[in-house]
Amino acid sequence: MNSAAKISSVAAGVLFLGAAIMAQDAQDRPTLNKDKQQSQQQTATTPKLETPGSTAALSEEDTAVKVLQAMPEASVANLQLKLQAAETFLQKYPQSHYKQMIYSFLTTGYIQIGQPDKGVEFGDKEIELNPTDVQTMAVVSQTIPRSFNPSAPDAEKKLAKAENYGKKAVEIMPTIPKPEGMADEVFATAKNQALAMAHSGLGLVDWRRGKFADAIPELEQSLKLDPVPDPVNWFILGVVNQNTSHFDDAAKAFGKCALIQGKLQDTCKTKSEEAKKLAATRLSAPK
Repeated sequence: MNSAAKISSVAAGVLFLGAAIMAQDAQDRPTLNKDKQQSQQQTATTPKLETPGSTAALSEEDTAVKVLQAMPEASVANLQLKLQAAETFLQKYPQSHYKQMIYSFLTTGYIQIGQPDKGVEFGDKEIELNPTDVQTMAVVSQTIPRSFNPSAPDAEKKLAKAENYGKKAVEIMPTIPKPEGMADEVFATAKNQALAMAHSGLGLVDWRRGKFADAIPELEQSLKLDPVPDPVNWFILGVVNQNTSHFDDAAKAFGKCALIQGKLQDTCKTKSEEAKKLAATRLSAPK
């Protein structure tokens, strides 16, 4: 199932919306995503590239970041150019104090263009730099099982990493303080979106391991928290319910997936009808 592009776009949009909750000191980080720069300025205190109150000229590094921020990313081609420029920036300024911002951008950017392994690689670097970055943990936790190759020699190691990141994100999230000046609803949405990805990652890891019953509550929690309907999670929820003989629940999950436009829509319609027939002809297992 090729779902990487859909997942990536959701992950990329989510990461910067709640960037402020990544740091325990309740300070927001600047972002390379231009659409989110204005949102951050409206909802939280955002560190500026310039020293506050200073009239000194920007350093070469600060100027390079401003140029990078201004690069367009609306198309895949533009995003690829921006990702290359971001990597060049890190090569030129390996000790940059903007490193976390760059790593976050590279993580979601590479996932978005369909290079999840490279995105996960930068996600690992970001989490090593900032062990409380719950959103990068959540993004990576969800991405690994969605782009999983069971034949890879390190397949189980990757699932273990996804599980670890997902559990850490769920554990740390309640301890993240709301940044001063951020609206309650913005903070709540950011937390819920990150938690939704983390629970999705945990559920998908269970599904990949054949632990279908364990996957159900994780996927249900993810879908409950996520304000944006995710057809992949609905589809896999249908699969694991059908594999545990919960045919009515499977039909409902596939039906929810079928309501969402995309590559899975027709498949989900077919699977929903199949599950309904199974519910009418077979004995369903108790919940």
